[in-house]
Amino acid sequence: MEQIGILTITLLIVNGLLTYKGFQDVAFFDKYAFNVHKVLVDKEYRRLVTSGFLHGNWTHYLFNMITLYLFSDSLEAFLGIPSFLLVFFGSLIGGNLVALYIHRNHPDYTAIGASGAVSGLIFASIALFPGMNIGFILLPIEIPGWLYGIVYVAVSIYGIKSQRGNIGHEAHLGGGVVGLIIAILLDPSVLTTNLFPIALILVPAIVFFYLIVKMPHLLLLSSSPFTKTTGVQSFEDKYNSEKVEKQFEIDSILDKISKKGYESLSKKDQDRLKELTK
Repeated sequence: MEQIGILTITLLIVNGLLTYKGFQDVAFFDKYAFNVHKVLVDKEYRRLVTSGFLHGNWTHYLFNMITLYLFSDSLEAFLGIPSFLLVFFGSLIGGNLVALYIHRNHPDYTAIGASGAVSGLIFASIALFPGMNIGFILLPIEIPGWLYGIVYVAVSIYGIKSQRGNIGHEAHLGGGVVGLIIAILLDPSVLTTNLFPIALILVPAIVFFYLIVKMPHLLLLSSSPFTKTTGVQSFEDKYNSEKVEKQFEIDSILDKISKKGYESLSKKDQDRLKELTK
């Protein structure tokens, strides 16, 4: 326990304070939550980080922070503060970037929570500590870390494809993979001592990401826009996909006008705006 340092304690406290602030102040919550439109159109890139310090409720917060606490002990002691921070924030941003890419045509998509960062810490631990076992809260069982990683990837892939459940699988998988890769870069020797488990986790995830980029139609990733406002996804069946994308395009052009004036629009943008607003 003596290895639980000031960094981990600070992350727990800051997460708690900002989460509480978000509960009390809707404007604060809206200003710092991850939102596709705000990131892509308004260029509010800070949301890729700040959203990781907000949560939908205390259960959401406690689950993430308990997991952070459990994995930070050996990981912070082994890596040191700079590298630990690299894994934490790299995984947080990486997970949100994956969610941003997948939901780039869903302007209302909003997400919060430190799950991407926590997933990165878990996967980094699996890579750096061969033979580690992972237990489950309130359950007296443990499974090998590599097996947990494989199941985690499979569940995340299924969750992204099916869009079932109230979980941000995109950020989980993206954060986990980024954390694993950062751990390898920090300690390449794990590729000789832990190569097979790492490959079992990393290969299917990379193949899935490749399919997302090259053949998204096979995964039906752009079929149903939805909003995720409290750390969970809620499908909006009344939305029509074409209407949402049309409004997103209109907002993007109007944003250009508000910043630089109508004269700054290209002829193509002017014609497109007239077409969209008929």
